Amino acid sequence: MALKLAISPCPNDTFAFHQMIESGRYDVTLADVEELNQRAERGEAEITKLSVGAFGFVRERYALLRAGGAAGFGVGPIVVAREPRDVGGNIAVPGLWTTAALLLRQLGMFDTSDIVPMRFDRIEHAVLRGDVDCGVLIHEGRFTYESKGLVKLADLGELWDGPIPLGAIAIRRDLLEHAAMVDVEIRASVEHALAHPDASAAYVRENAQEMDPDVVRQHIGLYVNDYTLALDETAVFRLLAFGDFPPCDKPVFATT
Repeated sequence: MALKLAISPCPNDTFAFHQMIESGRYDVTLADVEELNQRAERGEAEITKLSVGAFGFVRERYALLRAGGAAGFGVGPIVVAREPRDVGGNIAVPGLWTTAALLLRQLGMFDTSDIVPMRFDRIEHAVLRGDVDCGVLIHEGRFTYESKGLVKLADLGELWDGPIPLGAIAIRRDLLEHAAMVDVEIRASVEHALAHPDASAAYVRENAQEMDPDVVRQHIGLYVNDYTLALDETAVFRLLAFGDFPPCDKPVFATT
């Protein structure tokens, strides 16, 4: 029986995992990252992309694989508004379990008393309409906000010293016997994608929220990198120590 793999429809995932998807060896689902986080919280997912901020809450049931993640160095979720202002008031976040929401809360530099969770692709429009005062953008949003008429108030990546492990692939602990094989296949898929960037182009376009080819290329170029081949272990432990997560004595990573 095929293992179930869940990833986001964002260009970095559809690009990096295209070879695995095409192999037919996995039953693949595409879903918004916060939906993936919630499925993991319920224990429904077998192998899934999730926010590292969410992993801190599901460590008892899941372990991280080393390949397939997404990280930024000096770049991360950005806070935007319609005009220059202090960050505060109503702030839309792309889900309460996302690493973006974790950073916003834990950096302690902003008034986050009124956080409004919503799908990541609705935040730009909510800010533009005035439904919220500020919004935290992830994925393609960091490349499109200016053209939509928004201004950047802060880049949470600039406020974090070192790489930020934003997302990772987790495997349910009852499936750990498959972890090493899946890790190898993810790494091979990423390496193939980097060596043959045009192979996945149609699939990436089919699932991207933002169709502008330049935006898609920038998105992939920023988030598919050495950290996608192998997460920075130190950075992961640092972020997990930063959050207010339940204690867990189980290993973070599925493989040594």
